[in-house]
Amino acid sequence: MDFPALTGTLDRYISEINQFPLLTPEEEFSLAVRLKKFNDMAAAEKLVVSNLRFVVKVAHEYRNYGIKLSDLIQEGNIGLMHAVKKFDPYKGYRLISYAVWWIRAYMQNYIIKTWSLVKIGTTQVQRKLFFKLGQAKKKLEALSHKNPEFAEIAASLGVKSGEIQEMDLRMTNRDVSLDAYINDDSDATHIDYLTYDGENQEAALIKKEETEIVSRHIAGALAKLTEKEKFIIKQRVMADNPMTLQEIGDRYKITRERARQIEKQALKKLRLSIPYSGEMPPLLEN
Repeated sequence: MDFPALTGTLDRYISEINQFPLLTPEEEFSLAVRLKKFNDMAAAEKLVVSNLRFVVKVAHEYRNYGIKLSDLIQEGNIGLMHAVKKFDPYKGYRLISYAVWWIRAYMQNYIIKTWSLVKIGTTQVQRKLFFKLGQAKKKLEALSHKNPEFAEIAASLGVKSGEIQEMDLRMTNRDVSLDAYINDDSDATHIDYLTYDGENQEAALIKKEETEIVSRHIAGALAKLTEKEKFIIKQRVMADNPMTLQEIGDRYKITRERARQIEKQALKKLRLSIPYSGEMPPLLEN
């Protein structure tokens, strides 16, 4: 198909595609029938170019994922062409209503593939979380005026708290190519700003990966605890200034001994859930 390519500036490309007139329902139906019955490539091209502006509109919805807008548009255009090829004009709906699903699918697949060297959205739930997590956070922050807990986000999306925590960790620790440009207007790359401080890079990478693996295991293990057990572990083992057993007991209106038993039970669950070769933190007895 012969239509504008993103070889110049984005503004110029948008100006060019806006020159293609939108099709009336009757024109669109006629072209789609010609394509379906006679494989008319001229009709297919008109169907594509008349909807290119909608691809740009959808691409702007994903501009906060650190991907170049031009790359998203290119992927969306592929999705649009695929939709035109599969479109059935006899179903009774407009082309763009059908094509938008293919446009989003191609853009989302591209974002996920380029986000990390490690697969980040291999299941339907993970893909949903990848694109809904940030939106859910902002919505809850606006309602409560504070950073929402993982449990709150999980409830709003209908998933488990551990899945939210794991996806948040994955998205926070995004891979960055050292050869990538700092921004679209700069010739400088990330590697240009690196300084050598004497640390072995391979050892540092291994340490980082081990830390991330342990963090994921801990997040999954904590998700298996009750809310009370989770609070006690966070406040007794993970906090910089741990609470005493008496403070825990006062909070939950239980005895100090009962608080100790719950802590012991929670630590036992963690030992069974985390494939960790070292020693678990000792029980605190204050």
